[in-house]
Amino acid sequence: MRGINLLTEFSQKAGEKIDAKSIKIDDTSLRDGEQTAGVVFANEEKLHIAKMLDDVGVHQIEVGIPAMGGDEKEAIKKIVSKGLNCSLLAWNRAVISDIKDSIDCGVDSVAISISSSDIHIEQKLRKTREWVLESVRNTVDYAKKYNLYVSVNAEDASRTDMEFLLQFARNARDAGADRLRYCDTLGIMDPFETFMRIKTIRDIIGIDVEMHMHNDFGMAIANSIAGIKAGAKYVNTTINGLGERAGNAAFEELVMALKYIEDIDLGFNTKKFRGLSEYAAIASDRIIPAWKPIVGANIFVFETENRVKLYAANHRNYELYDPEDVGLDTKIIIGKYSGMFSLRYKLKSMGYNFEEKQIAELLDIVVNKAISLKRSLFDSEITETCESYIKSS
Repeated sequence: MRGINLLTEFSQKAGEKIDAKSIKIDDTSLRDGEQTAGVVFANEEKLHIAKMLDDVGVHQIEVGIPAMGGDEKEAIKKIVSKGLNCSLLAWNRAVISDIKDSIDCGVDSVAISISSSDIHIEQKLRKTREWVLESVRNTVDYAKKYNLYVSVNAEDASRTDMEFLLQFARNARDAGADRLRYCDTLGIMDPFETFMRIKTIRDIIGIDVEMHMHNDFGMAIANSIAGIKAGAKYVNTTINGLGERAGNAAFEELVMALKYIEDIDLGFNTKKFRGLSEYAAIASDRIIPAWKPIVGANIFVFETENRVKLYAANHRNYELYDPEDVGLDTKIIIGKYSGMFSLRYKLKSMGYNFEEKQIAELLDIVVNKAISLKRSLFDSEITETCESYIKSS
């Protein structure tokens, strides 16, 4: 019965207005993003990414793991020294020495992370639930003595027994933690289960909740939004969805989904999203797929005849927002599915004015060429075709 009631409430909340000022993004590209297999950011790249995130308006950046020492600690100190506008948070195990390293770096916030699921407690930590709770109490107490903002991370929360997860959250709250990070470590949640679990934590414990969603089943963004609807105020993201295995909730996708689907405008400078994604892609040596949501090169590219006609009549037919809003441009390309209107539109934009009969003849040429090449044509190939046609006429 409780499940049915919560699903009903999920439906009811879909139409409720959420205060955009209450939602905060804690981007973890420099920590969880760099944990993508095979990815290493140079210190200068970390500093530049931090500046870019701060520039677009991110509320908090998880800058790394001070306990690693060496270059990692040096990079964190450099980022802290730049006086960015956003909060800077460092990741720690539930170990006092880790907290000391974070304090030494000068961050204003810490994440204290420890497994909460029985399988991880038994297999990874080889400890007990009681030991986990005590470790959280000790490290939170220590961090709060230094006036740090504290996020307690429940690793593998999605596989944690709900009664113990509530005990874990209450323990963190009573120790002085500012928020609980709900980690869907294996990306196994769906939006409805996510809503029910986050709603339960918020209703019973009252602690602020942060969503940390992995994308193993492609639902990281949907689960993050479900968490927000259930009362979560913080969300972890990574640029381009970087992260272990299938990655994390993608920063640019979440921000735009909140703005245009949920009417929650976080006030970020979205015009810089493509540039941010490109830099992170180069630094991580991970390309941006052309079909990637929000910043993919194909998002505002049209080839099909009917699409081009409707776009020309009113670009809102196929564009919910302007390409410039995310740093992209609209492109009309000529390929297998192009027609008379598309080619006429394209040729006019290139400075050509042909008669209808000529356009029909050119269409036959370019479509056959596109089919033989198994791709759309470059503008230079269209120009070459047009010049050759003019000479032969």
